[in-house]
This record gives sequence, C-alpha cells and structure tokens, in this order.
Amino acid sequence: MSGPLARLSAAIEARTPAHRDRALDGLRALALLAVPTGHWLLGGLTRDGGGALHNASPLTAFGGLAPASWILQMLGIFFLVGGYASVLSYRRHRGSAGAWLKGRLARLGRPVLGVTAVWAALLPVLYAAGVPGTTLRTASTLVIQPLWFVGVYAVVTALTPYCVRAARRLGGWAAAPLLGAVAVVDFLRYGPYADAMPSWLSVLNVLPGWLFAYQLGVSWGEKRIGRRGGWLLAVGGAALFAVLLLVFYYPASMVGVPGEARTNSHPPSLLVLALAAAQSGAAVLLRERIAKLLRRPALWAPVAPRPGPRSSAGCRWLVAQFPAPLKMPLRGNPLGGPKGRI
Repeated sequence: MSGPLARLSAAIEARTPAHRDRALDGLRALALLAVPTGHWLLGGLTRDGGGALHNASPLTAFGGLAPASWILQMLGIFFLVGGYASVLSYRRHRGSAGAWLKGRLARLGRPVLGVTAVWAALLPVLYAAGVPGTTLRTASTLVIQPLWFVGVYAVVTALTPYCVRAARRLGGWAAAPLLGAVAVVDFLRYGPYADAMPSWLSVLNVLPGWLFAYQLGVSWGEKRIGRRGGWLLAVGGAALFAVLLLVFYYPASMVGVPGEARTNSHPPSLLVLALAAAQSGAAVLLRERIAKLLRRPALWAPVAPRPGPRSSAGCRWLVAQFPAPLKMPLRGNPLGGPKGRI
C-alpha cells in the first residue's frame, strides 16, 4: 500500500500507545460491524397495496439462512469486550464508584440523545415529502426498537462493582449462576409446565441473559480466565449449543422471525448464552493472534478507536439504515407488482 492511505495508516500507527490492547479493539470492531450487517441481511421490508412499508424477515421464507445468524449475532462478544473494558476503566478510576458510573453512563447516553433528536427532526420532513404514515411508523420502530440494548447495557454497567467482586471470588465461574438462572426460566416456559406459566416469565431472562457475557468479560479483565478457561467456554458452549438445537429443538435463528411462536433473542434464551460462551472462549484463545494481525498498520487503521463513545457507531447506523428503503415506493416495486419484498 502506498500513497495517502499508507501515510494515514502510518499516522494512526504512530498515535497508538504501545500499551493499547489491539485485540480488544479488534473484537469490539468486529461486533459493531456484525450487528448492523446482520440487520441488513436478515431484516427486510414488505410493501402493501397502498405503497407503505412494513417490517419483515427473509427467514420466514428462507429458513436455511438461519445459520448466518450464528455468525452475525455477536452481542455476546460486545458484552464480553464491554465487561473487560469496564473493569479496566473501573480499576484506573481514583474517585468513587458513583462518579465512575456517572461518567460511563453519560458517554453511553449522548449518542442516544443524538439519534432521538435526528429522527424527531426527520419525521415531519419525511411526512411532508409524502412518505406514508405507516412507513414512518415502521421506520420509527426499526430505529428506536434496537435502543433497548442501550438500556440493558446501562444496567449491566451499573453492576460492574458487583461483577468485579464476584470475579475475584469465583473467577470465570461467576457467570455460571447466570447461565443456570436462564436455564431454569427456559425449562419453566418451554418444559412440561409451560401452559401453567405466566406470559411475563420470559422477561426474567433479560438481565442474567445479557449479564452472562459481561461477567465473563469482567472475569477475563481480572485475569481469572486463561487458555484453559477459554477452551472450556469454547467447547462447552458449542456442545450446549448443539444439544439445544438437536435435542431440545430450540429455534435455529438467533434473531426474531415474524410469526414464530418462540424466539431466541427477545428475551435471550439459553441458546444465546451457549453461543456467547463459545464466542467468548474463541475470543480468549485467539486474542494473541488477533493482536499480532492488528500490529500491521494497514489492518489497524480501520480498527483503531476514534474519539467519542463506542456506542456512537451503532447509533449512527440507526440513523442511516432506513433512508434507502424509503426511496423504493417512489421508484416503483422492483418485483413488478403492488406487493413484494424490498
């Protein structure tokens, strides 16, 4: 590589501190890339007779695409890296835990406010331009609904001091009770007593389901998970994933499919935790190789963190994801009829 790109890569390399954990940044970048890519590939829109857009999914017709979601569902890696980064930040902080948490939540919340403000300004403009109200409601759902993640991440971040204590006491096994809690809820809502269970029972999986990978990240950051633990997570997670799919018939898709009675993602099922465990184990085992690859300036340049909170990248994607489909009704149905997939 030569020219301006080479100079830019060299400049980024020169600005990178020697102690920077490149593997961690690489894993974070991978997760941030996989989430919007998954939404683009595994999400979709249909148009009704009036030209309005509705949310849909190609997985309703092409179930064979479900294994792609096993690769693109990387929220487990995101929470793993988040836990690791949080414990390092918490350890460096010299003030109170409350002051540390206030700073973390402020960094997390600013991009969300930006997304909300941009969409609040766009909606009346789009409506005045003739975009159907149903389409705008679909757009708002697609943009606002994923922000649930920010709320969950804020809660698990607030639990960081407790996660640190658990990691120092139990090591990587601190995440095991969270796995057990999700397993119990899944047994109750899918097992022989499912008909007697209240509909809200699944909500109990939200916190332990997403805290699981975060706790693994905290334990990893506390140096309580090494290569042996990485192998245990990778092999054990993969084995549990296979058993849940082949023996207990969990849905194959890691994302919600309209019309399906069961979903793995909202709230997370035990299958999500099995995948997160396997991914986390792989991350631990491949850390040195990833770091070695990212010592090359050309590979490090697109991964190197930019100023500002990491959540801002995902929030910018939320703003940008819908304009292209909005243009489709104005140009006619590419499938040639009044209804079809966009």
